[in-house]
Amino acid sequence: MNRYSWGCNAPGGGGAWGYAPWARRGRFFEAGEVRIAILSLISEGPKHGYELMKVLEARSGGIYKVSAGTMYPALAQLEDEGMIVSEQKDGRRVYQLTDLGKKELERERATADEIWRRASQWGDWGQWMGPGVAMISGPLGALLKSAFRAMKHSGGDPEHRRRVEEILERARRELEAL
Repeated sequence: MNRYSWGCNAPGGGGAWGYAPWARRGRFFEAGEVRIAILSLISEGPKHGYELMKVLEARSGGIYKVSAGTMYPALAQLEDEGMIVSEQKDGRRVYQLTDLGKKELERERATADEIWRRASQWGDWGQWMGPGVAMISGPLGALLKSAFRAMKHSGGDPEHRRRVEEILERARRELEAL
């Protein structure tokens, strides 16, 4: 297998079914970073767990989708450590930082900044045009991957290439018509 990503001749990836050429290898978050990201997001204002999950997804351009099995235990641990407090509002548990949480975030400021710098590489569309646009990056990436894969497997057949172009053009026209 070659060292190109997305099944195309683009340098820098992790195999034909790997990640995009501009992607980091491995996990989106390093050890301990989910916790810092959560503290950072809550520092922007009180948030409930589902909202935190959606904001993390949007900031990563849809690339990182935190599961409830990651988010809620992390929130419980942060609350046990005294970093955050919660209260019930409109049927949801809403979290906010404590003074201890603010101090911890300040101590980890460089790490938080690095997390959001890295996330911005994925979330540029969302930063320019709102989080809704960032949410299309996952389906858009899948479309590109499929198109590149189809071209790779075409064997240079001009009819195959024409069909791929036709499908992409039809999708473009449908989007333009919205």
